[in-house]
Amino acid sequence: MINLYRVFYRCLLAASLAFASLTSFADTPDDTLVVALRIDDITTIDPAESFEFAGSDVSRNVYQKLVNFDPFDLDAGYQPEIAESWSVSADGRSITFTIRDGLVFSSGNPVTAEDVEFSLRRAVALEKTPSFILTQFGFSAENLDETIMQSENTVTITTDKRYATSFVLNCLTATIGGIVDKKTVMANEVNGDMGNAWLKTNSAGSGPYMLSSWKPNESVALTANPNFSGQIPAMSRVIIRHVQESASQRLLMERGDIDVARNLNSDDIKGLRDADGVRIIDELRGRLMYFALNQKHPELSKLKVRQAVKYLVDYKAMESSFLDGQYVIQQNFLPRTFLGAVDENPFTLDIEKAKGLLAEANVDQLEIEVGVREAQERIEIAQSLQNTFAQAGITLNITVGTGKQILGRYRSRDLDVYLGAWGPDYPDPHTNAGTFAYNPENSDAANATGLLAWRNSWDTGGLTEKTAAAVEESDRDKRAEMYAEIQANFRETSPFTIMFQRIEQAAVQDNVDNLFLGGATTAATYWTVTK
Repeated sequence: MINLYRVFYRCLLAASLAFASLTSFADTPDDTLVVALRIDDITTIDPAESFEFAGSDVSRNVYQKLVNFDPFDLDAGYQPEIAESWSVSADGRSITFTIRDGLVFSSGNPVTAEDVEFSLRRAVALEKTPSFILTQFGFSAENLDETIMQSENTVTITTDKRYATSFVLNCLTATIGGIVDKKTVMANEVNGDMGNAWLKTNSAGSGPYMLSSWKPNESVALTANPNFSGQIPAMSRVIIRHVQESASQRLLMERGDIDVARNLNSDDIKGLRDADGVRIIDELRGRLMYFALNQKHPELSKLKVRQAVKYLVDYKAMESSFLDGQYVIQQNFLPRTFLGAVDENPFTLDIEKAKGLLAEANVDQLEIEVGVREAQERIEIAQSLQNTFAQAGITLNITVGTGKQILGRYRSRDLDVYLGAWGPDYPDPHTNAGTFAYNPENSDAANATGLLAWRNSWDTGGLTEKTAAAVEESDRDKRAEMYAEIQANFRETSPFTIMFQRIEQAAVQDNVDNLFLGGATTAATYWTVTK
């Protein structure tokens, strides 16, 4: 099955090159940025519903939020944007935001506290996929009049209990925190949908750009917002073209038909490093590559087995070969640059140590199944594991399927081993701690498929309580220390083997400056680009 897949993949690349060579595009104008990117994951542009990587890029450039990240200084964390300032109540449950004067939506309507209240309430009331980012604070369609309230030029949000203020503010930087123009949105409401159908393909924001068009699986076009309160972008237009294959993106870069290529494999990156007029930029992103053992399996549930497999991974060989430049070793559930991230990566390939741990667990020979979705680098990781596991007496049978097939089995607790990727939903440590190390009800009936610990039937051994405490800690430094402690325990006891963190490598034409891909915490910024 795997060999057939690889043959198919190579044929597809060859076909893509042939197609691209027959297609001609005009050189990019000085005031236009043309980006090649896989955008087939976009299902909507509505910030209350958008929950895909490519959609987040669009939203980042179209909608402002109460607080946001400065692309020139991501390490500084969230900064005021639509909010001029904020204050926290004595009990820590309420945050009151003062709304900045002078901001204007692309429609020409002023940005007001009423728009902010409406946007946050709307995001909760619509109950779309990303709504959990807000409802985890106790907001619901039934209590919005008491929990999200506007008064003159302020908006106050009141949570169900005290949380770390940094946790709440980090969540407001997520796509769902985008503030929309109430008048424009409600003028396009249909059957009580609060403008959802209209906002799928239109925009009503106050950001640097506005949406001109979105053609699914083809392109997204952005136009500079003439009413933007900040400096008008140097790029008056941004065209994001859906180009599926790395080889096609590379060819378009070499021909000068695009300014940026964002989905290049390591071979094409190497090929472009020496190309005239092209340079490579690298940014550490938040996505992690890991595999996990099902704790319903009688052998995989043994602590010594969980520890043994962490020494059956050839981390360095993979990092330096087929993952070269695109992943870096990371063995902790918090991506580097996140609050609470740690640098300890104690595991290396050690067959003899793994054998000793397996012997202590009374495991001699073992045959298990790993599920992998049909993505080249994941299959190659699985093949590497298959080789090193075999050296310790473990037969690893690889099952390749679509994302839907493999994830369906994983969420049903049906796989012995799952190999896949996990990306943060918002730029706060709880986004990962709350799924890798939190599982308050481990029964099948709980059906907590959103929690990775639950998917692996792991009761976390006390980390659930520690994770719950960390999310309430208001002292930032102490909170970071709590996550470091949780991760130290997690590394040694959990059924998860976290292996790598994603590095996005993009090729850009030499005349393109100030393109920021978003780091580990946010999405790409196009309004900063100059030529």
